[in-house]
Amino acid sequence: MCGIAGEVRFDGQSPDVAALDRMNARQRVRGPDSGGVFVQGAVGFGHRRLKIIDLSESAQQPMFDPALGLGIVFNGAIYNHVTLRRELETLGYRFYSTGDTEVLLKAYHAWGQDFVQRLNGMFAFAVWERDSGRVVLGRDRLGIKPLYYSAQPGLLRFASSLPALIAAGGVDTTVDAVALNHYLSFHAVVPAPHTILAGVRKLPPATLMTVDADGRRSEHSYWSLAYSHDPGDARRSFEEWTEILLDGLRSAVGRRLVADVPVGALLSGGVDSSLIVGLMAEAGVQSLRTYNVGFEDVGGEKGNEFEYADIVAGRFGTIHERIFVSEAELLARLPEAVAAMSEPMVSHDCIGFFLLSEAVSRHSKVVQSGQGADEVLGGYHWYPKLAGSVDPVANYLAAFRDRGYDEYCRTVASAHRADDCSGAFVAAHFDLPGAIDPVDKALRIDTTVMLVDDPVKRVDNMTMAFGLEARVPFLDHELVELAARIPARHKLAHGGKGVLKEAARQVIPSAVIDRPKGYFPVPGLKYLQGPVLERVRDALTNRAARERGLFRREYADMLLADPGAHITPLRGSKLWQLGLLEWWLQTHVR
Repeated sequence: MCGIAGEVRFDGQSPDVAALDRMNARQRVRGPDSGGVFVQGAVGFGHRRLKIIDLSESAQQPMFDPALGLGIVFNGAIYNHVTLRRELETLGYRFYSTGDTEVLLKAYHAWGQDFVQRLNGMFAFAVWERDSGRVVLGRDRLGIKPLYYSAQPGLLRFASSLPALIAAGGVDTTVDAVALNHYLSFHAVVPAPHTILAGVRKLPPATLMTVDADGRRSEHSYWSLAYSHDPGDARRSFEEWTEILLDGLRSAVGRRLVADVPVGALLSGGVDSSLIVGLMAEAGVQSLRTYNVGFEDVGGEKGNEFEYADIVAGRFGTIHERIFVSEAELLARLPEAVAAMSEPMVSHDCIGFFLLSEAVSRHSKVVQSGQGADEVLGGYHWYPKLAGSVDPVANYLAAFRDRGYDEYCRTVASAHRADDCSGAFVAAHFDLPGAIDPVDKALRIDTTVMLVDDPVKRVDNMTMAFGLEARVPFLDHELVELAARIPARHKLAHGGKGVLKEAARQVIPSAVIDRPKGYFPVPGLKYLQGPVLERVRDALTNRAARERGLFRREYADMLLADPGAHITPLRGSKLWQLGLLEWWLQTHVR
């Protein structure tokens, strides 16, 4: 797990080493163990390294193989790198390291761009062909690892974080109107290729971008998720699917134990993380470290699930750490969490994950985490509403979208207003081939879009703020493909994630399964009160906000007058959405 950066020139100039250094410096937290810069001709690469696989200097990046004429920077982990290495060795390749980076380099040489089809892992990379001058950028199938880029006159820059590109300079930092529409509609999700800034784009998941020496760019997607149900799958019983899913999860968790340092686990006390811990223990992990974060109970809302995490930790004998965060500390550290965001993210989980990651990083460099199970296996409350729907687009938008287009128009100043991009996006996505059932359509957009730019991005940003690598078994692409074959009725059973809950009964205590789903909002963010409200008020009314002029004054004033009265269908604060965006812009762009 690392931070990558680069600059490709098309104007006859050499790459700006100072700009590469600034990007590296901005991403130092992602890779605190070492770093480097490589420049040759029109191409410059930068890298910050977190040592997880092959701790020696042989695996240092940027990596260049003069015999193959290839260079690479890579962020992520390839779980099947040992198998690929053996295959490449039979083809005559020789290795000087034991890490996965060199495997990528030689796999590219052996199989060309199709090498990505052989990878099981999370990754973002840039490969440089010395002789052609071509650079190929790539991102993993589920977008677990980020990759941002900025096209400017005569050059293209890329990085693992958006603020790193800002630090390099020359970025158009005006707000993208399409992105703003998505942000205000999808609780801060901005689907690729857009970002909130007009001058920065992100490579979509499962995509390769080829950048030729003359600056021409082309993209192609190398994977898509199809919800195809053949007659054999439809005939399988619920019990059969339970066994098949559990076997798939065992494989996904086992793959993510590949490391040269101990692998721990984030244990929330819910079904998903508890099952991962159980499967890690079943796989023979010794001295397994687990971590759980909890907050104060406020206003009758429970702030932790310590008792459930304790049950699981006790059952499997883990070295368990409870991390308690007071409301005062949580809110005091909020500015640091905002500074760690590559893009503005309104989820209350951000600050909790930020502080959890800080504590975990004192003892572990790698953890497995349960993100993705709700999207992949049907855990959210809006999926049953789509069962048998005759208008799935309208039903999905009614349950998921934060504000309809009319309210959006009352929110945004006319100079920054766009068409109904969010509505059109959902309609276009639901119309794609590969999913017929309305529930499957919703699962697909949530798994491949909403998950990528909310929970997954949140986990990457907050963990990497402390050089902590998070691995997500539920987003193993083979498991995701398997889950897509399971009929929707089995996923919706037992109040959601039915097939997963039944699989979990074979591994973890039923007390962890048969209980309401936990949800821990931060009251200061949900209802906006006290110091946070004043910070939001300042962000929306200060000179920078007035000059930017994103929001209509009367709408912002209405929210400020009674923040608790304006909550989204998914229990978020509409005022926090506006205030967080301005806060983020004033932190990163100024």
